[in-house]
Amino acid sequence: MIGTQEKGSTSGVPETPAGERGPVYVTRAFLPPFETFTELMRGVWDRGQLTNNGPLVQQFERALAEQIGLAHPLFLVNGTIALNLIIRALELKGEIITTAFSHPVTTTSILWEGCTPVFVDIDQDTFCIDPAAIEERITPATSAILATHVYGLPCDVEAIEAIALRHGLKVIYDGAHAFGTRYKGESLLNYGDVSSTSFHATKVFHTVEGGSVHTRSEALYTRLRLLRTMGQVGEGFHAVGLNAKNSELHAAMGVANLPFLDEILAQRRHQWERYATGLASAPVHLARIPADTEYNHSYFPAVLPTEEALLRVRAALNAVDIHPRRYFSPAVTELPFIGRTGECPIAESVAHRVLCLPLYHGLSDAIIDEVVDIVSRTLR
Repeated sequence: MIGTQEKGSTSGVPETPAGERGPVYVTRAFLPPFETFTELMRGVWDRGQLTNNGPLVQQFERALAEQIGLAHPLFLVNGTIALNLIIRALELKGEIITTAFSHPVTTTSILWEGCTPVFVDIDQDTFCIDPAAIEERITPATSAILATHVYGLPCDVEAIEAIALRHGLKVIYDGAHAFGTRYKGESLLNYGDVSSTSFHATKVFHTVEGGSVHTRSEALYTRLRLLRTMGQVGEGFHAVGLNAKNSELHAAMGVANLPFLDEILAQRRHQWERYATGLASAPVHLARIPADTEYNHSYFPAVLPTEEALLRVRAALNAVDIHPRRYFSPAVTELPFIGRTGECPIAESVAHRVLCLPLYHGLSDAIIDEVVDIVSRTLR
């Protein structure tokens, strides 16, 4: 039965029992059967190879290509380094157009690589960058568009591609939340010139720590692969690179978790829809899933009427040991080291009012119903 842990499931994540629960956090990492992971560890111990493109890293990358259909997967140490590596590999200069509503690392990766972020406001229904606002921010110094598939919801990839083609720009997607989302039958991570994702333990699918990059360009893939290993091939050095490779231990978690992806996505869909149905009459604004999208239901964001209402709802949930998260807050433009408040009013408004409710594998219907009841009663 979708929505609760099936009897006899081989995963290591039990459903949270109603009436016997401890704290409920916004997320909880899925764990594969312990025996599956330890068997993979036995192979690592037997081989004695812990890193440097070992057999499990190669197996994991092959699985991402063959099972998920990802273009040229490169397994990296995390999703933040992935963005730095992409900007460096594309040799971008000048201005990069980006969103004001994302994790700060989307912007700090631009700054870290010596480029200038130019912020664009968001669509209030998908929380993704608004293509209609991109073109007016393009200047002769613009080299790329770096957009985020916020909460795993797809950006308007066709509109962004058309703009990029008209102006000769590269398109990068920060797909930290997007693993498992498909658009028009294709993995969302295959759109744009190149995209990244995160396999951090808080994500739909994880390798404890980790991330990846994906591109259809053979030349860019070769360049990224070189930069991932400090520009080193054998004993020779050929470029200014980073140590961005990941280990056999992290790859093992990916290999162990991948067979459960369909189960994870199915349960999250049930949970997301239960929240949406329960909150249908509450004064909250919920995400719109674009047409032709197989959504991974990565998060359940609820936009409250005011920040004061958000604080009341959060306090009511915290009082019964349930801990939602203000994600993302503040907007990037409001960060003290960015200081461009007022530039993206929709993003800044949403950032003050959005609350992500608990959503993870094993979360029971009873707890979802409890959250829905508390949110609804508090806002009445």
